[in-house]
Amino acid sequence: QMQVVESGGGLVQPGGSLRLSCAASGFTASDNLMQWFRQVPGKEREPVVGLDAMDSMLHYRGFTGGRFTVSRDNAKNTVYLQMNSLKPEDTAVYYCSANIRGITLWGKGTPVTVSS
Repeated sequence: QMQVVESGGGLVQPGGSLRLSCAASGFTASDNLMQWFRQVPGKEREPVVGLDAMDSMLHYRGFTGGRFTVSRDNAKNTVYLQMNSLKPEDTAVYYCSANIRGITLWGKGTPVTVSS
């Protein structure tokens, strides 16, 4: 069964950093487009950053400043989202997704709260 499971969310102070993990199973993450999204209650889910099968990092609109980066550990079949210089407006539920032959697989998300 193919699935992705996010972890690593929590409470962090403004200016802090956090690394989220997305563990893939049932498929090979490095063979597919892996993306991170986030969603604030009442707003649409928005793409943050992606990593394609050619190891190209994709930065989406509003996330080009370099605070969010994605990486992958092929041995662990896991994708990471590194978030730096976090701001209160980064508070959201963060989701990992995999695009597998045109089918989008979603995780359940991990909440991130940026607050002092």
